Amino acid sequence: MAIIVNLDVVMAKRKMSLTELSEQVGISMTNLSLLKTGKVKGIRFQTLSALCLALQCQPGDILAFQADNGTNADDDDVLLE
Repeated sequence: MAIIVNLDVVMAKRKMSLTELSEQVGISMTNLSLLKTGKVKGIRFQTLSALCLALQCQPGDILAFQADNGTNADDDDVLLE
């Protein structure tokens, strides 16, 4: 399973730079860049909410799910007790 980050697409549609988004959301440019390139393992709902507010979008505009071909969805699942 893979979560695809489309932050760069949404930013381009809104004609917003990384610097401008960083200032509006209060997140470092380094962390935004890592998120934009999909190199993060997770995102807090508070951060996602701030991005959606600044970009005037929905969480689904930023994040998308893509199933891996030939793998079982349960392979990567972690049991939370």
